[in-house]
Amino acid sequence: MSFDIPSDRRYLESHEWTTTDETVRIGITDFAQDELGDVVFVELPDAGSEVTAEEEFGVVESIKAVSDLLSPVSGTVTAVNEDLFDAPELLNQDPYGDGWMLEVDPSDESEFDDLLTAEEYRDNIE
Repeated sequence: MSFDIPSDRRYLESHEWTTTDETVRIGITDFAQDELGDVVFVELPDAGSEVTAEEEFGVVESIKAVSDLLSPVSGTVTAVNEDLFDAPELLNQDPYGDGWMLEVDPSDESEFDDLLTAEEYRDNIE
């Protein structure tokens, strides 16, 4: 099976992605949503909260499993995708678009260098 892995993002081995442009968004990968199955619930931090690279920031629950979400970078949460609370299936339908989870103001941009490229992530899941 072939999964969508946009090359304009960086990835964690635990299947979270982040953008590296001016607005840093975080979400889960196409592979992660496929493994989870139908997502039924998402727990996310409030705007203003701090997240730490490779530490838990929330939970995603599907019909198959409950999984912790790890942040790719450290920083302050500036926005939360509240649409996910009423429509968690957006994670399945559009994990890189409407299914984004958080926007973060990163506190240490050098952390992006520690993340996997799209090619490295693809090698990791194949």
